[in-house]
Amino acid sequence: MGEFDLIARYFTRPVRHAVLGVGDDCALLAPRTGMQLAISSDMLVEGRHFFADVDPEALGHKALAVNLSDLAACGAKPLAFTLALSLPRVDEAWLAGFSRGLLALADAHGCELVGGDTTQGPLNICITVFGEVPTGQALLRSRAQPGDDIYVSGTLGDARLALEALLGHIALPAEALARARQRLERPTPRVALGLALRGVATSAMDVSDGLLGDLSHILQASGAGACIDTSKTIHLIAAKTYSTSATSPLPPELVHQCTLAGGDDYELAFTAPRARRDAVAASAQASGTPVTRIGTVLAEPGLRLVDAQGQAVENRYASFDHFR
Repeated sequence: MGEFDLIARYFTRPVRHAVLGVGDDCALLAPRTGMQLAISSDMLVEGRHFFADVDPEALGHKALAVNLSDLAACGAKPLAFTLALSLPRVDEAWLAGFSRGLLALADAHGCELVGGDTTQGPLNICITVFGEVPTGQALLRSRAQPGDDIYVSGTLGDARLALEALLGHIALPAEALARARQRLERPTPRVALGLALRGVATSAMDVSDGLLGDLSHILQASGAGACIDTSKTIHLIAAKTYSTSATSPLPPELVHQCTLAGGDDYELAFTAPRARRDAVAASAQASGTPVTRIGTVLAEPGLRLVDAQGQAVENRYASFDHFR
């Protein structure tokens, strides 16, 4: 099968939103009046972002999910995406599974594939996603204000827990590993929550490299600090009842490492004024997404961790960095 046969069989579909999709040298998008385009790219590299034996359908899902998560953090509605795909060889069974997972998530969010590129080489997936947001309503990292509440959506830490188990660093029961691995390989982009938070949240970011590391980007952009209650974050791991034996729960230090600096969660961390707590609750309910208030934005720069009694907790948690 040649390159263009591959594209035609697995990745060419009629477009509904774009003016022009796959087939020409460029796709054409026409943003609606009063809208801005929100654009983001993410790359997944075999051996760096996923294991070689990952289910191709799950990989197709995740490849798009991580990009949709960026749109969610901006409060943008998905429109379209492009796919650049490097393949060691043409494996039709792999392509069928990958495209099935990719396009099922795309259909669920009304986000259509409009172009891209394929080549032979090490397995590498790069997606660029396009969304729209009303002018001036995008959620940014730079607008957190002192006194704002800090929230996170969903659960944190399960993806990191699965990774630790798959690398052989910890032992998990088979059922527990399967549940945690689902979070690692099939994250849920919080698009509906991002849309509901427009006009409510003051800042937002998706949690991809670890809560504390990603939150620090909001604080740096906003010229602010924060205090995080670790007694709240430790309960965010869905796997808090997983155990390495029938009677031994996960060590608290491991849970803190996973929830505070785990990465691959693709939840939203966001800030909102204390006076908007009811609006945040309404946004969570409308989007069907649980949120947890975990801290407060401070005027003084720096990131402080405290326990349930307000006592300082040492911050020794480093988030993921591609070049460290």
